[in-house]
Amino acid sequence: MSFSQSQKKTSDKIAVYQIFTRLFANQNVTNKFNGTLEENGTTKFKDINKNALKSIKDLGISHVWYTGVIEHATMTDFSKFGIPNDHPQIVKGIAGSPYAIKDYYDVNPYLAEDVNNRMSEFEDLVKRTHDLDLKVIIDFVPNHVSREYKSDVKPKGIKDFGETDDNSLRFSANNNFYYLPNQHFEIPEGVNPPIKFDKKYEEYPAKATGNDVFSAKPSINDWFETIKLNYGIDYLNGKSKHFDPVPDTWLKMRDILAFWTKKGIDGFRCDMAEMVPAEFWGWVIPEIKKINPEVIFIAEIYNPNEYHNYLFNGKFDYLYDKVGLYDALRRLIEGHGNAQDITQVWQKESGEFSNRMLRFLENHDEQRIASNEFGKTPESAKGAMMLSSTLHTGPIMVYYGQELGVKPTQAEGFQGNDGRTTIFDYWGVTELQNWINGGKFNTSKLPKEQKELRDFYKNTLHFAQENKAISKGQFHDLQYLNTRQEGYNPHQVYSYLRHTDNQVLLFVFNFDLNRNHAFDIKLPQNILEKELGIEKDSKVMVKEAFDGKKKSKHNISDLTSPESSKNAMHLNLEPNTFKIYEITKP
Repeated sequence: MSFSQSQKKTSDKIAVYQIFTRLFANQNVTNKFNGTLEENGTTKFKDINKNALKSIKDLGISHVWYTGVIEHATMTDFSKFGIPNDHPQIVKGIAGSPYAIKDYYDVNPYLAEDVNNRMSEFEDLVKRTHDLDLKVIIDFVPNHVSREYKSDVKPKGIKDFGETDDNSLRFSANNNFYYLPNQHFEIPEGVNPPIKFDKKYEEYPAKATGNDVFSAKPSINDWFETIKLNYGIDYLNGKSKHFDPVPDTWLKMRDILAFWTKKGIDGFRCDMAEMVPAEFWGWVIPEIKKINPEVIFIAEIYNPNEYHNYLFNGKFDYLYDKVGLYDALRRLIEGHGNAQDITQVWQKESGEFSNRMLRFLENHDEQRIASNEFGKTPESAKGAMMLSSTLHTGPIMVYYGQELGVKPTQAEGFQGNDGRTTIFDYWGVTELQNWINGGKFNTSKLPKEQKELRDFYKNTLHFAQENKAISKGQFHDLQYLNTRQEGYNPHQVYSYLRHTDNQVLLFVFNFDLNRNHAFDIKLPQNILEKELGIEKDSKVMVKEAFDGKKKSKHNISDLTSPESSKNAMHLNLEPNTFKIYEITKP
């Protein structure tokens, strides 16, 4: 496959739309607790049709992340298609976890109309996506596999994980798994699958569990359904590294990534990337970019101390910004945050590579904004969404249904009622049904509130991409200039400039959930003079840039002087709102 110049990424301001594929276009809303595939239904690849993709692109999206495509362990029986059943004691949920991979070279049979033609149906989805000039991202799960991993369709010459292991050894750099010799694996207490089985699960010798549990007795809170993969680190011997010669697991994973890249996959979201050594990523990512130089790698990572390592030694394109910006904004949305934490994110965590931090407010791991456990209403995060999209030049992500206010309120099965949309069960998301509209994927049946919310997301994403001050410009934090301004509470108010040589945008947010904040905003004189090219005593035009039409003229001296005057720029922001202004020559 060749990759044309037109496919090259020209900006880091990409917009990712994460689809949880199993649920996304399912029109069956029976929604029985622990419902089977036949009872609750599922999305099929064909259901993500041209209309769906056009509507997603219209939202302002550039990349679609199809979550849960590669075949994983499930309690659903596909044995008549030659696919072995998985033991229910080591599967989470009737449908199963998309992060307990059963066959890296296959796709989930339940997503296909014709199970025997499942890969072709997925390839058709990739083509439909590309035909609309959208890029395709899928999950790459490198740290662990399902306990009964076995590839039925691996290419000729490929050996399975563990196939040539010496399971008498706790550790060998040549093994794919870590073993606990002379010990039987024990199912955690409290595991009670909803379907019957004849014999309990047997594993001997026991293998280490996915979340680095080197015990034959993981707990129910561990990733007990998965096995840890061995990348040449001896965890029980001081984490000593054995990377020369190249470990067998590295080679197998390179082959898997190459397989999917050659099918036209444009990017990989790498699950728990920091649980795999940065040295592996630094070796494998260049290998895959020999096939397609424009393929992108996104790391799920939660340790800021490792950001630099995984970007510059591991060679990732982007990293999750979860413990920094997401957590700071979530605290503000919930009413107990501090806007100064936003300054800390760029000052102490990612300022030198903020363009490579993927910002988001929802994904499959996090609670929905509208849930009672988070913001309670979808509108509660409008300011946070605008800030996430415009703070720097890096990518933004939206989770499917976020733009329609999905609000989970009941237990679906294994997932429980926890404010998240299930990733373990078969389910139909009710808030999506009017948009799905029988496969039309349009807004004609959306109630006013949903349409307004979707329009906000659409306008925000387009605004972030179409203004070069945001997509390519510089960032200037204004907290230091305004902390002493009367009425400016730096714990509840946050402000910044985004600017290029010919555009200056001012962003001001009031994250206080209860009170108006009124103050004179002060701006840096050097930036206004340099970027706008006008003299110190000249006037500038200040106009609302996102959702208003008000304009006013100000002397630069009135905007930059620490003293307030009647000609200063005065703001009065209502609770949990924001304003954006463009500053230009009159």
